[in-house]
Amino acid sequence: MDVDTCIPRARVEHAETAKYESEFKTGRRQYTQQFNTLYYKRLNTLKPFILNHARTKWEPKKIHLTPKVLNVEGPEPTFIVGTIFMDSQAKPSTLAQVENTHWISDPTPPRMYRDGTETVYLEDESGRIRLVGDAVDKAVLASGVVAAMMGCETQAGDFDVIDMCFAGMAEQPERTCSEDVFVALVSGLNASVEQPVTLEMQVLAEYLCGAAGGANDQKTSARIVQTVVAGNIMNVPVPPIGHTEDARANDRVPVQKLVASVDAYLSDIAACMPLALLPGPGDPSSASLPQQPLHPSMFAQCRQYTGFRTLTNPAYFEINNVLLLGTSGQNVRDLCRYSNETPCQLAAQSLQWRHVAPTAPDTLWCYPFTEHDPFVVRTTPHVYFAGNQKFEVGVAVGTEGQKTKVVMVPEFSVSHEIVLLNLRTLECSTVHIDACV
Repeated sequence: MDVDTCIPRARVEHAETAKYESEFKTGRRQYTQQFNTLYYKRLNTLKPFILNHARTKWEPKKIHLTPKVLNVEGPEPTFIVGTIFMDSQAKPSTLAQVENTHWISDPTPPRMYRDGTETVYLEDESGRIRLVGDAVDKAVLASGVVAAMMGCETQAGDFDVIDMCFAGMAEQPERTCSEDVFVALVSGLNASVEQPVTLEMQVLAEYLCGAAGGANDQKTSARIVQTVVAGNIMNVPVPPIGHTEDARANDRVPVQKLVASVDAYLSDIAACMPLALLPGPGDPSSASLPQQPLHPSMFAQCRQYTGFRTLTNPAYFEINNVLLLGTSGQNVRDLCRYSNETPCQLAAQSLQWRHVAPTAPDTLWCYPFTEHDPFVVRTTPHVYFAGNQKFEVGVAVGTEGQKTKVVMVPEFSVSHEIVLLNLRTLECSTVHIDACV
């Protein structure tokens, strides 16, 4: 494409991402280990922070810790720490699906896992205890969240919850960006075999590169210092079951052409500015979180540019001393099955839980880590975004002055919108791409 070179493009510092990427890189995956180790690592990592908050909140009231959930006795108020588990008939069961239908594809998840019939437990190394009470019924909770519960034992042996607290937001580095420059957040291009590059996609590339719109548009696009595509870059068709016996289904030439078309399309953007790609559920990457970077061999043209990167999902990266944490949206979508809160509110709440994917591995596929839980938020980002949502912006505020802009990035193939994030103010605005203009 022809790019207007009259307006110079802004340049900023891009920090080395290796220190963040190692959190989510898994190397060669092995699934011989059990998932219980991941839960223990999560509990042991977050427990000290939760105990600190719980003791500050409740011990002045002469309410003390019971070290194990199974040691709770009597009506005296106490508090316990553990991992929430929700037992619900609405949860998908792969084994039941196979048993009933002999079908080996993943079961379709229901709209909600929490429908009023679920049973909520708190569990630790000793066992689990059932949680009851209005505080539990009204709280925003999900399986896998580590929390402290204050209450007392009922005659039935359950734990009547009066109050609860979580780990809270992690420490946050100082933000020092002083320039009005932008990051373009895009998701859900959904390039398909039938139509690899739509008219809207082409206009989007022209806008990002400063070759579309009026003078004001070109001035704005010249201040875009990074484009991030958060998942579902392409919509790769899934081969049907039994495809090894179907010669037509084994024909991967259309997929190869799709990948080549997407590479050529994205290379126009990579030629103008740094470009980062996060894989999503529709992309040719691992199905379970953390999704590994899209293979560089798929992007022969993009690789010619030093600013091109393929990242994990989730991914941390730093631009001009602003720390961003992004996902392609699977974690937020799964949280929405536990609550009627908006996706943006749930994403903000997950920062208070200090965990971006608490429902993994219960209802969200993930790798069975044994050394640590990479989804624990060890450093609070300045911006937390999730792709393939409806546009929404919020703020998560911590007790020690932490403040994070939470952004839901719209699915481009549906909305034809992208988000421009101002790195100085962290204000967000949308740009609508209209191919008819």
